[in-house]
Amino acid sequence: MTPLSLNSCSVTAQADKKCRNLIRKIHRRNPDTIIAVTGCYAQLKPYEIAKIEGVDIVLSNNDKGETYKQVLQLTERGKTKVFSCETDEITSFFSAFSSGDRTRAFLKVQDGCDYCCSYCTIHNARGASRNTPIAEAVKQAEEIARGGQKEIVITGVNTGDFGRTTGESFLDLLRALNDVEGIERYRISSIEPNLLTDEIIEFCASSPKFQHHFHIPLQSGSNRILGLMRRRYTAERFADRIEKVRSLMPDVFIGVDVITGFPSESDEDFEHTYSLLARLRPAFLHIFPFSERPNTPAVDMSDKVPASVSTARAARLDELCRELHSEFCRRAVGGEADVLFESTMRGGMMYGYTGNYVRVKAPYRRDLINKISRVKLSAIDENDDIVAEIIE
Repeated sequence: MTPLSLNSCSVTAQADKKCRNLIRKIHRRNPDTIIAVTGCYAQLKPYEIAKIEGVDIVLSNNDKGETYKQVLQLTERGKTKVFSCETDEITSFFSAFSSGDRTRAFLKVQDGCDYCCSYCTIHNARGASRNTPIAEAVKQAEEIARGGQKEIVITGVNTGDFGRTTGESFLDLLRALNDVEGIERYRISSIEPNLLTDEIIEFCASSPKFQHHFHIPLQSGSNRILGLMRRRYTAERFADRIEKVRSLMPDVFIGVDVITGFPSESDEDFEHTYSLLARLRPAFLHIFPFSERPNTPAVDMSDKVPASVSTARAARLDELCRELHSEFCRRAVGGEADVLFESTMRGGMMYGYTGNYVRVKAPYRRDLINKISRVKLSAIDENDDIVAEIIE
């Protein structure tokens, strides 16, 4: 029997649905496969998952590190459901980094969240903010370097909140990782506007290893809605952070999360969001129509926004996103950049990313895979990929 572990997400109802569909699809195709499910959906609704045909084990986020052990035990004793999601407090830290990608690794340094935003269930699914010590994160980065990967994405649930359990700071972590030999690039997966300090921005701008690439959640450009969401900043503070980043990194790629259709969001509230984004002109928008999550304050809020209105607003933002991303990529044409090429070949072309996250393609050359190459950005195609010429 072949074991398979699914690390589930529950950030939206759609994420839950995708997980259920994937489990059923795997079971139909491979009915003898042992299916273990862990992650946030498993933490919040273990018995709902256990009822899905084909599921053998359901493990909490606290016990995620025990998945392999539990699967081995299951193969010895036959198929048995295992439930361990009744825990009231999630305290363990499952230290991990990815190693499948030849060029890029994702290094988890933080887990959990103390923010309790009114629409979010993550603090229930992942527990309080906690982190690995800086010394351990450095050891893992050194292991990644020994494996030959050149780029690390620093990840967590609330990454910038690093240090809650060790008394260290996120800035100290960045400084320590910067000194790891063999890693040539770092990216910060996401950071809250209120945690993106001047010192962090200035350090990233001064370090050749930290790329000009930030993902900064906004959620709404209306201060009234931000208050109802229990976010910890205003639209003005968000704009100030964008302007500070751009003052030191004019070529920076900025990705932004935004939610449409939060309870009581009026046309005026949405226009505040739209006009703020149109003015600030980030490079990309990650757009989420509001999704009710059980046991969150937003569920009980009045004046629900019809799904059709939320979807229409998301469509407007999606159109703006296409405009902003194309505009950002087109500005790069005619210049030069350093690109880390990946191993995938499609149609005789290889692909990679500039430091500021513009996707580039060039004729495939095996000798350039997992190497940072200087290129001339000569043209742009219909997908906003930049056609590059290698500078020998």
